[in-house]
Amino acid sequence: MRRTIILALAAACVALSAPASAKDQLVLAIGGEPEQGFNPLLGWGQYGNPLFQSTLLTLGQDLTPQPGLATEWALSEDRLTWTLTLRTDVRFSDNTPLTAEDVAFTFNAAAEAGGRADLSALDSARAVDGNTVELTLTTPRITFIDQLMTLGIVPDAERDNGYGEGYGRQPLGSGPYQLVEWQEGEQLIVERNPYFYGPTPIFERLVFLFTDEAATLSAAHAGQVDLAAIPQALAKNIPNQMQRVIMESVDNRGILFPMQPDEDEQAANGAPIGNNVTADLAIRQAVNLALDRETLVDVALNGFGRPAFGPADGLPWSHEDEKVATPNLARANALLDEAGWVRQNEDELRFKNGQPARFRLTYPSSDTTRQQLAQVSAEMVRPLGIEMQPTGRYWDEIQREALHQDAIVFGFGSQSPQEIYYLFHSEHAGVGFYNSGYYANETVDHHLDTAQAAANAEEANQHWRAAQWDGNTGYGLQGDTSWAWMVNLAHVYATNRCLDLGKLGVAPHGHGWPVTANLLEWRWTCD
Repeated sequence: MRRTIILALAAACVALSAPASAKDQLVLAIGGEPEQGFNPLLGWGQYGNPLFQSTLLTLGQDLTPQPGLATEWALSEDRLTWTLTLRTDVRFSDNTPLTAEDVAFTFNAAAEAGGRADLSALDSARAVDGNTVELTLTTPRITFIDQLMTLGIVPDAERDNGYGEGYGRQPLGSGPYQLVEWQEGEQLIVERNPYFYGPTPIFERLVFLFTDEAATLSAAHAGQVDLAAIPQALAKNIPNQMQRVIMESVDNRGILFPMQPDEDEQAANGAPIGNNVTADLAIRQAVNLALDRETLVDVALNGFGRPAFGPADGLPWSHEDEKVATPNLARANALLDEAGWVRQNEDELRFKNGQPARFRLTYPSSDTTRQQLAQVSAEMVRPLGIEMQPTGRYWDEIQREALHQDAIVFGFGSQSPQEIYYLFHSEHAGVGFYNSGYYANETVDHHLDTAQAAANAEEANQHWRAAQWDGNTGYGLQGDTSWAWMVNLAHVYATNRCLDLGKLGVAPHGHGWPVTANLLEWRWTCD
């Protein structure tokens, strides 16, 4: 790690010695170096600002769509065709025009690539003329508009300097910045795109350092960075010459429960499915009632966060009544007694039909925050006669052995209700990390499908909320209790006192790039 710190600080010193003045250049250490490069077709830009590319629409502070590359957009009456009119003054950073052909290529190619952009409902994209594009869907999909706000546009593969192999390492786009140099694992240097159609960015050059938490904090204390992402556990240790900036988020952590009993079934990769303890509703309810979420915020997040009760607390598609007063050990014990979980003595483990109330609580071993959440929550549950066993594993081991059988401390959080669909619709059971607990409820599926087919966001939100709890059933606390959500993280940054980040929105999952969403509003306030 010493070599990493030395390399990072050396890179920062080299960058700071470049011709640009401190007012023209920012040095940032916010992590988030993308493994697959800066390629929107593979997922770059889904969380935060795509930086090098532009999007058709942008996301407003109130989570409503705003003009981007497109000045006008409309959805047909049958909700199957998006028609968008593009600006005519947009150019890529090589000074070639961006046209509807580039947009159509991007959407068609992204659908084939199968990256993070969910284009499963896209039938085809076509250029009507030079500045009009049509996106045709196979079925109404209310959340398809999210891709218009997150999928960065790349140049058509058929043109000069078009999209091809290696694009992620040498991206060409129409965004506010262009890549100058990327030393993988160390730093990224970008400069203004001189042909950007929007307002000229205040800062000529940005230098991103890819350092670990210790090196980032060392660089901040040494005065080598203007903006640094600080883990919650260290968020009170801000250098004197810097100020703490808090970005609220829906970046959450919670316990996903395996919902099916263990019947010796296996997923496609051979991973075992099911858990006889967590498949019992009373166990899941009891764990939720035992968690003192305020204490979890204080201990695991150093106070920088808030309790979580659902996957999208405070957003329009979240049920506002889905909260519970905790801890309530008396109610939890009563539920366990009623369900037949018995213990001989007050301090002993409960049993039901010979099955001990014991299960692993798995977390990624590299994540100290999740480790603390697992360990502290296990102690909170122990007085109930339930033994959650905190177990650290590498992600590949989790996928291979534990993903569908262990309770897992996961992190999610999105500015779109599409994530709700992934987490709780039965068609996503066992697919990737989302519904890895094999949750299934026909009524919930109906609400989620109806939300996707809704005519507008207001109508859709009614069904997103009903999927959580409709008065009779739902995936949330009052229904199937498929998760024990614990905390929502506050994203903490240390910034130069001369750097004004403007009005920050609500961040999704990921403590890094989301802070750059309003990059063009940043200002330097000192002479």
